[in-house]
Amino acid sequence: MGFDYALVHLFYTIPPAIALTLLYRPFLTRLDVYKILFLIIIAVVATTPWDSYLIHNRVWTYPTNAIIGPTLFSIPAEEIFFFVIQTYNTSLLYLIFSTPTFHPVYLCGESVNGGRALRKWRWLGQAILIVGILSGVNLVAKKGEGFYLGLILVWAGPFVLLLWTLAYQFLLGLPWTNTILPITAPTLYLWIVDTLALKRGTWVIESGTKLGWHLWDGLEIEEAVFFLATNLLIVFGLVAFDNALAILQTFALMFPNVPTLPSPVMLVQGLLIPIAQYDEQRIEGLKEALERLRRKSRSFYLASGVFQGRLRIDLVLLYSFCRVADDLVDNAGSVHEAKHWISQLNQYLDYAYFKDNKQDSCSMEGFVKATFPPSAQAALILLPTSYLSSQPLYDLLKGFEMDLDFSSGENSFPIADESSLQKYASRVAGTVAEACIELVYHHTSTLTDKAERRNIVHAGGQMGIALQYVNIARDIKVDAQISRVYLPTTWLKERGLVPEDIVGAPDTPDTNVLRQKLLDQAMEIYFQARAAIELLPVEARGPMRVAVESYMEIGRVLRKPGYRVKAGRATVSKLRRLEVAWNALSR
Repeated sequence: MGFDYALVHLFYTIPPAIALTLLYRPFLTRLDVYKILFLIIIAVVATTPWDSYLIHNRVWTYPTNAIIGPTLFSIPAEEIFFFVIQTYNTSLLYLIFSTPTFHPVYLCGESVNGGRALRKWRWLGQAILIVGILSGVNLVAKKGEGFYLGLILVWAGPFVLLLWTLAYQFLLGLPWTNTILPITAPTLYLWIVDTLALKRGTWVIESGTKLGWHLWDGLEIEEAVFFLATNLLIVFGLVAFDNALAILQTFALMFPNVPTLPSPVMLVQGLLIPIAQYDEQRIEGLKEALERLRRKSRSFYLASGVFQGRLRIDLVLLYSFCRVADDLVDNAGSVHEAKHWISQLNQYLDYAYFKDNKQDSCSMEGFVKATFPPSAQAALILLPTSYLSSQPLYDLLKGFEMDLDFSSGENSFPIADESSLQKYASRVAGTVAEACIELVYHHTSTLTDKAERRNIVHAGGQMGIALQYVNIARDIKVDAQISRVYLPTTWLKERGLVPEDIVGAPDTPDTNVLRQKLLDQAMEIYFQARAAIELLPVEARGPMRVAVESYMEIGRVLRKPGYRVKAGRATVSKLRRLEVAWNALSR
């Protein structure tokens, strides 16, 4: 009896597990736990017979003075624990880097050039893996010095081949931080741990079954291949899981009802869907929507990463619609053209919500393609109008109409007082917040009575107003460059100013005083409304906190002297935004 192997865990595998758990704990979801347990069960079940065979054939041994004693099929308890802890640590590292990834955009249809190119890589990967497996069979058959390496290739190769065949698109398309990093980092670490253990004699590879080659002094080549293969299996398994989830969650027509924790059978069904059946228009539309979100709003782009499943997809699509509609109006060459686009957007909503009012037999999609520029079409076609209320979207367009008043000769500065400001903020932001909460309730199973839900939606609208106030406070200079002043004219008069003064000089001390006044109101509304976040379904509370706090952090930065400015706007560093998100989820 000894404790050498147990001490390997105490000093080298358990501390990383604790550190990774503490780091990822605020982001951990039920689905993440399901993934990890799923992989651990597979790892234990798949590795136990193989490991037992190696021990019975004396490929490797464990000195009695290095292990505590209990065994399962001759496998020491410490070794069984290694199966568990390695899978846990590698899985957590993968989750840390893959959680922000929006997996639906890495699906690739058959007719896309990328899809055809990926198939060539699939065949190449399959050929390499088959050669590796056959080489392993040959080494095992010889039962010589390559026996151990052959057993590794014969055991791991078929699993890797299966996962590669099912999930090659994701394995090739995902960022390297989702694939290469969670494979190489734990592999290098375990190579070091294994070197120390081999030198110490904690476990021994018997001569006659190994090639005698070393990656470096003390590390047998077979052990290096073993840890690389096992981490490949773990990460490939997680990628295949996420690939299946992306298919299930993206294609609602094929999979109308997907539980939070889909069964293994459903996951396999998703992976077996031929890529020829993928809705390529939807995939491309999601790619456009995500890129639009990434370019236009760093705060909401970060926040979107902690929402889950179809809720995340629909929130990205909702943002994309709002941004496209706003850009059509803002980028118009004249007021007349801007009014034209607002009229067309209203007609689009009529098509989407009141189909009996169509003036011809043209479908909504046909109307969009005939009316709007190609860059805007997917955002309108993919908006989930079947379960979004129409009124917030119509009100959003009324907010855009208020923007046009800045260009009218009669009332070129329409934000006359606080009431006008609140109406504007309610229309362009409160409406979007209300739509977001509608999507939350659509995609969750939490039962909430109608009165409480109305109160929560109202509080969401108020929070939207607070965020818009922060947006206005941040963009005073940017808006002044296009002759817009959203500070109430009554506030300006109190300081002996008119809107034209802000347009001419947006960086004066008086402007900063008014900015702070607007931020004070934003914070007051925020404090009044934020309690409603804790009444949301539990799946959405943390992510919604991140969305709100990420944006309110801009307001906090604006309150500090010497705040950082980029392109005329106050900015929050990426590290600070990540810290805000972590704190928001930790509550």
